[in-house]
Amino acid sequence: MVDYPGCFAWYELMTTDMAAAERFYGNVVGWGSQDASTPELAYTLFTAGKVPVSGLIDLPEEGRKMGAWPRWMGYVGVNDVEVTVNRIKRLGGAVYVPPTNTNIGLISVATDPQTATFGLVKGLKPGRQQPAESGKPGRVGWHELRAADWEKAFVFYSEIFGWQKADAEISETVTYQLFSAGGLTVGGMFTKRPEEPLPFWLFYFNVEDIDAALERVKAGGGQVFEGPHELPGGSWIARCADPQGAVFALQGRQSHGSKIGWSTEWSGFSSRGRLLAPKPRDRARTPDSES
Repeated sequence: MVDYPGCFAWYELMTTDMAAAERFYGNVVGWGSQDASTPELAYTLFTAGKVPVSGLIDLPEEGRKMGAWPRWMGYVGVNDVEVTVNRIKRLGGAVYVPPTNTNIGLISVATDPQTATFGLVKGLKPGRQQPAESGKPGRVGWHELRAADWEKAFVFYSEIFGWQKADAEISETVTYQLFSAGGLTVGGMFTKRPEEPLPFWLFYFNVEDIDAALERVKAGGGQVFEGPHELPGGSWIARCADPQGAVFALQGRQSHGSKIGWSTEWSGFSSRGRLLAPKPRDRARTPDSES
């Protein structure tokens, strides 16, 4: 049985340069690494302390030829992969990788009806990240779905994983719906702007100092293209891309005061689904300092 059914249990980066990605995330997030390769597959574990928290794998050549790009994917723990796969198909999703025994457990890779990719896993071998530990540095602290239609997406995921609606924040144009799994609020979803990329899952990595981490992103050849934005309670978030193009987000405290003001990016919502109040603009703060 899965300890936390319906919760994200594992994360995997599929990239075009494993060695470069290992160096980049080790520097930015502070992850260690362990080789977990098999004769058939090169595989690296990212670790927070001694705890495996995610995996690193090469993007297959056939995938590159088909236009696949580097990306992070989250695996949700389930008690029966076969049953869940059949449910996904019945509800309009697609299955890219059928149930397969791998070095991390029995997995499958699928998309929801709006083409956002996610994975399923049973019998996770590297060890489980407990939801209660998601607030620690180096862990994935939040899961965000940028959907084509969040209401339809929520119906799908609630049917598949039993997710429940938590709080929601509503602006003039956007609703940010939080969801819970296993009794814990673990993420949010909203309808993305039409000009944004295809629907996808965005994962937030915890860092101790957001400013220092963003400097490391840029120094390592990555990009910071949204944020940092302040959350109620004093934490900050930013959306980034690594040098190979995989998108991720960071969240953490600031070690000093910032001159970066409020921005309307993310439609005024934080990763926690809480509205960001506009900062006063009479203190020489501007909303256009995004880098």
